[in-house]
Amino acid sequence: MPATAARISPAPVSDAPRPAPSDIQIDIRNVGKVYGSKASDFPVCALDGVTLTIRRGEFISLLGPSGCGKSTLLGIIAGFQAASSGQILQDGRPISKPGPSRTVVFQDYALFGWMTVQQNVEFGLKAKGMGKAERAEIARALIATVHLTGFEDKYPHQMSGGMKQRAAIARALAPDPDILLMDEPFGALDAQTRVLLQEEIARISSEAGKTVIFVTHGIDEAVFLADRVVVMSPRPGRVREEVLVPLPRPRTAEMRSDPWFVSTVNALWETLKPEWQKGESS
Repeated sequence: MPATAARISPAPVSDAPRPAPSDIQIDIRNVGKVYGSKASDFPVCALDGVTLTIRRGEFISLLGPSGCGKSTLLGIIAGFQAASSGQILQDGRPISKPGPSRTVVFQDYALFGWMTVQQNVEFGLKAKGMGKAERAEIARALIATVHLTGFEDKYPHQMSGGMKQRAAIARALAPDPDILLMDEPFGALDAQTRVLLQEEIARISSEAGKTVIFVTHGIDEAVFLADRVVVMSPRPGRVREEVLVPLPRPRTAEMRSDPWFVSTVNALWETLKPEWQKGESS
């Protein structure tokens, strides 16, 4: 395990070696997003010239202060909204709308309150026309994966926040997507539950081999989970730097005390602290 601190450098991202085209699953090309028309008195530029490539099977953390465009970028990747300029390609094809190859886990769980855990996890499979027995078997296996066995017949209001988020992760994984998009999924949870679920998603994503794009403003969380941390600037959001995370998988709690981890988290905090302090006081 590496013991030397990484140098958090402001070197241009374009200097980083680009992966071979066959390895690129998501190709973000000079993406900009402006809310409000050009004729508006107060147009808001959320993203400006974002360029980034994401490898198949890579875990990416998008890190930055509130309002830097992380969730906006995730929404464009999901196909929920369109870019104002530039484009995003998945496997060489432009993303123009939501699709089954990309599923999203939200901060507010987004479970159907009138459905049980089993029914929620089966929902996407049922929508695809899968038979009852097959989808029930897949759902039970995923419920076991997120450690909710025994809660199949519970409704969301009968579970804690952490349990609901586990169910949401299982539902997102059920259709077997290529890409899992996670928009601050642990932001509403208490600190202890958040740490436990960080370890769970690290385990699950490693076992499933999915490409994961994870939005967070938690530095510790971003570094613990990711293969690469993409740090975004305050609005308008741009990619200001990337940090490769050399810690081995599976990630374990002990890695949080690794010298490289501690030094990197501290260095990122020193880099981002002035921006967060400015945001808090504005």
